[in-house]
Amino acid sequence: MIGIVIVSHSKQLALGVRELAAQMVQGQVSIAVAAGIEDPENPLGTDPIQVYEAIASVFSDDGVLVLMDLGSALLSAEMAIEFLPEAQQEKVYLCEAPLVEGAIAAVVAAAAGRDIHQVMAEARGALLAKATQLGVSSPLSVVSPTTTNTESPTREIRLIVSNRLGLHARPAAQFVATAARFQSQILVRNLTRNTELVRGDSINQVTTLGVRQGHELLITATGSDADEALAALQALFANNFGEDNVVLSSPLPFHHEATPATHGELSGIAASPGVAIAPVVHYQPTHIKITEYHVDDPDPEWQRLQGAINTARQEIQAVFSQASLQIGDAEAAILDAQLLFLEDPVLLEAAHQRILDNHINAEAAWQAVVDEVATSYRGLEDSYLQERVDDVVDVGQRVLRLLAGNAPANLHLESPAILVATDLTPSDTAGLDPTKVLGICTTSGSATSHSAIIARTLGIPAVLGVDAQVLHLADGTLMALDGESGRAWVEPESDILDLLAAKQSAWQTAQQEARATAHQPAITRDGRQVSVFANIGSINDVQVAVASGAEGVGLLRTEFLYLDRTSAPTEEEQLAVYQAIAQVLDNRPLIIRTLDIGGDKPLPYIKVGLPEANPFLGWRGIRFCLDRPELFKTQLRAILRASVGHQIKIMLPMIATVTEVRAAKVILGEVQAELNQAGIAFDAAMKVGIMVEVPSAVAIADRLAAEVDFFSIGTNDLSQYIMASDRTNPRVVNLVDALHPAILRMVQQTVQAAHTAGISVGLCGELAADTLATPILLGLGLDELSVNPQSIPGVKQAIARLSIVESEAIVASALQQDSAEHVRELISTSITPPA
Repeated sequence: MIGIVIVSHSKQLALGVRELAAQMVQGQVSIAVAAGIEDPENPLGTDPIQVYEAIASVFSDDGVLVLMDLGSALLSAEMAIEFLPEAQQEKVYLCEAPLVEGAIAAVVAAAAGRDIHQVMAEARGALLAKATQLGVSSPLSVVSPTTTNTESPTREIRLIVSNRLGLHARPAAQFVATAARFQSQILVRNLTRNTELVRGDSINQVTTLGVRQGHELLITATGSDADEALAALQALFANNFGEDNVVLSSPLPFHHEATPATHGELSGIAASPGVAIAPVVHYQPTHIKITEYHVDDPDPEWQRLQGAINTARQEIQAVFSQASLQIGDAEAAILDAQLLFLEDPVLLEAAHQRILDNHINAEAAWQAVVDEVATSYRGLEDSYLQERVDDVVDVGQRVLRLLAGNAPANLHLESPAILVATDLTPSDTAGLDPTKVLGICTTSGSATSHSAIIARTLGIPAVLGVDAQVLHLADGTLMALDGESGRAWVEPESDILDLLAAKQSAWQTAQQEARATAHQPAITRDGRQVSVFANIGSINDVQVAVASGAEGVGLLRTEFLYLDRTSAPTEEEQLAVYQAIAQVLDNRPLIIRTLDIGGDKPLPYIKVGLPEANPFLGWRGIRFCLDRPELFKTQLRAILRASVGHQIKIMLPMIATVTEVRAAKVILGEVQAELNQAGIAFDAAMKVGIMVEVPSAVAIADRLAAEVDFFSIGTNDLSQYIMASDRTNPRVVNLVDALHPAILRMVQQTVQAAHTAGISVGLCGELAADTLATPILLGLGLDELSVNPQSIPGVKQAIARLSIVESEAIVASALQQDSAEHVRELISTSITPPA
């Protein structure tokens, strides 16, 4: 079968494209990735050797199709082909098709058994087929239902929106992503506001519907999979788009003090609490002047725009990755809307049409459509949605900067300062260093803007909307600002400085105490200590985990060592990584999960034979490792060698039978014997545990407990297996709720079996990070919780506010409920505030 190679400057982008394409054909087509370069500070780029290895890994006499993004990706691909034997070179084809759509079209055609020329044709026609199917008639126009295929029946549903903030950026992104998965044309109308029907696959058109909590929507679907599409969308609404709908207290409990203005005082909007006293530094982003001019050939202009959009997407992905480490995935997801903006079919087709019809340059066409979208946002009645124009302008300017060839603005300060600007974009704010940017003072903005949200998460005090005179201050002028009262002072007098310095000191003390608490043991009000560990998947993760107060690593996912390669990692490569992570932990526990791959996560260099109809029920986890003992032994040798002087434990994934545990222990014993014979040191007393994530493991937990030293419950997989519901399927995802009494009873049974046998039991699924679930987990008797690093302080605080006695009482009632929703209601009404 034909092989596919994806070449991109961005490794993240390429992996995402591969994952999407692979899911389309259930792993039937070999897809390799050659993306990024091995430079942590500048990871964007391409490497001809990497491309060559990728081609070789999927080479077939039927042919290899290479898709690439732009620039050096093409040069690297051309160079890579020269390294191949001449006979093979003739069977490798470079294709100029769009990366995402082209890859999807290519793998579907390849899986259908088409030849290399037919596959290339499908890839090249991907955008045309998409545009034809969508029926776009004019730039940013609203598609009428009459333009749909009249041969297919139209289905419709009406839904009431229950999300607290309606379809804001993240829910809108989920809606659009789900709608785009189906062949049917999805149209949506806000009945409450009496809007026109708009396209469900357009992030801008969906967002500008102005959907708020309580609004009624009409959603129609026309096409062969209309029923499935509507069911998937209905599931999103039923699950509140994964958001907690508890009414929260205002995130901005700041009060504007009604005191007389003092000398040099500026009043503004309290956007992020805290006090800052430092010299000012102005930030003025480069204004990109656009000149419209005539072009004879519009095609190169369209290619230029596509190239700039692709690069912008890579830049935003890089910002997202960095922001995830600094502010957590939930807040970093604000940038998801920007990525969808760049993929909006209405927007792209509008820009394309302007270039073709008017024969104008890419910059002018892009600026025109961005201005149209921004104007539509500004015209909304809803102030919250009006503020989303910041994201539109942010991503629009990024693409224009790339088209103009300008370098990105430098926001890296040499010394600590207060940043003064007209405004900051969300991506600007996400990239700030809180140790250098001590405060933010702008002449525009609001407390609910994405920039303000990110500033609060970063802990940077901010006062927005002050008088424009601040823009005329000389760099180095001393400023003080109070983000709680919304005031700033230029060259403050000594009495103001003294008051603010005292407030700043109190604020810093409170922050230090909060951070110190995160590094203290998590102890309930009645004295029970619960270990709080981190789930990690890289060396970078462990550094964040320790800084966040992790008492150890409860789950090291080792799959990152095996993916994105053309061969398995060597023993020495693995040893170096395990030792580096253990060194950072400084003798804290490190639980290393052996390779959990196969089935739904295939390795390109392992032949799996026939594709699996049900990969989640297939050849994965320990089943894979026992069938590949040499691969398994290499990993075990590396783990054992790294154990010297460290507190390392081995954890086996996807255990379903006692036989599997015993077989794994036999192989472990063989490796230990080999190391002994070679005189290589290791921790002979190293503990071995298992993941409990299969219902059969719960049923025989007493037998398994006799074989191992500890259990770790993986509620993500356990939940979907218990409920027989794929957690990646939006039609049934609402069933996969780990707080369902059926799942809680399984956890209880596992904990009881473990404690009866005298072994410890932890939980490392997403449930552990949900502080609403903390009383349930304490009441069930878990010894440790392992969560993502950013969740550690919150989980520790939640534990400290609870007692075991009240938690056990909540569990007793929770196990008698009939749904996860009722369990959540029970928890919300049962927690007694600490005295």
